Amino acid sequence: MLSTPLATALGRRNIHYGWVIILATFLTMLVMAGAMGAPGVLIAPLRQEFGWNTADISSALAIRFALFGLMGPFAAAFMNYFGVRRVVITALITVLGGLLASLFMNQLWQLIVLWGVVVGLGTGLTAMVLGATVATRWFSKRRGLVVGLLSASSATGQLVFLPLLATLTDHFGWRTALGFICAMLAVAACIVLALMRDRPADIGLPVYGETTVVAAPPHRPNLWTLLLSPLAALRDAAQSRTFWILFGTFFICGASTNGLIQTHFISLCGDYGLQAVSAAGVLAMMGIFDFFGTVGSGWLSDRFDNRWLLFWYYGLRGLALIYLPFTDFTFYGLSLFALFYGLDWIATVPPTVKLVAEHFGAERANIVFGWVFAGHQIGAAFAAYGAGLSRTLLSTYLPAFFTAGLLCLIAAAAVLTIGDLIAKQTAQQNNAMT
Repeated sequence: MLSTPLATALGRRNIHYGWVIILATFLTMLVMAGAMGAPGVLIAPLRQEFGWNTADISSALAIRFALFGLMGPFAAAFMNYFGVRRVVITALITVLGGLLASLFMNQLWQLIVLWGVVVGLGTGLTAMVLGATVATRWFSKRRGLVVGLLSASSATGQLVFLPLLATLTDHFGWRTALGFICAMLAVAACIVLALMRDRPADIGLPVYGETTVVAAPPHRPNLWTLLLSPLAALRDAAQSRTFWILFGTFFICGASTNGLIQTHFISLCGDYGLQAVSAAGVLAMMGIFDFFGTVGSGWLSDRFDNRWLLFWYYGLRGLALIYLPFTDFTFYGLSLFALFYGLDWIATVPPTVKLVAEHFGAERANIVFGWVFAGHQIGAAFAAYGAGLSRTLLSTYLPAFFTAGLLCLIAAAAVLTIGDLIAKQTAQQNNAMT
């Protein structure tokens, strides 16, 4: 491995090796997100080649979204037991195998197994929990910024690959586009194998922002205990109304982003005469705005009230989704939508992570956030299938977009109640002590 000599060389220049870990994690999440976002380009080609309808294809994507989220809490347990590096390598190989096998599929059940189950499980091992785990283990200072960077990589990867994938699909077919994603997954696996380490102590470093090297736990707990720990964390967190507010608002977050825009935006634009390459370009524009918006959100989450940040993010997203059908799908209208929607595509993650850590403690933050993120992906599955069903039965996506916009406005109002609940619970604890 290159990590030890590289860490020594960087240390002589006062550069913490944690930034290399962030780079490797950023690339992994970027490529995995590209693998998650690729099917949004491929819905129309699959319809044309195999005759599957949008609802059938969307059912596989819905399974993938659901498994992607539900694996999150258990991914955190696996990382605690096997180590981040092993889990990430396993995830990359699993997704690579699933996509390679799908190059030869010709039946709907094969699509569901490969794109739904295999890719869903593989990508779920490197869901947002990976970013939260790496940020928590390697950084005590600038943690909000790091979470913002890694969150941006996930959302941006879903979008920036799409124009290239759409172009490859248009000129060479959907199998060539999938082949490109497979090559990127292989590159990411090689980089993780060479550079990733589980903890700073593995190379004799303190956490960034600290001066003392903290050794890894000397004994790993029993695997079954670790696998049950997410369920125990869920049981405890579920007693708090704050958890359900965060879970519900993140459900809406997933429904209004991954499930709706990522999956169906290109098909929606096709219904209004916009070519797939042009529609993918709009998504790439969102990705650029999202990168700055999410990194900025990480910076803001370290300095301002996270409830009010979420209020503005959900509110602006809801208004943008309601505005979308009135853009007439012109360049100016879609550019305006891309600006406002892209800036908060996944800017909700850093404030949500901070609220989870503040309310449920740093030790359980990654597992509790894993369950909150499961809500995000269940919402994505709900919207992916629901929008596809709307397109199949009503020949239009518009009801799904208006519904998502209204749900975002509800989420904006709901997050403001979190502060009152925390104050109430604190008062109850004080009264119990007295």
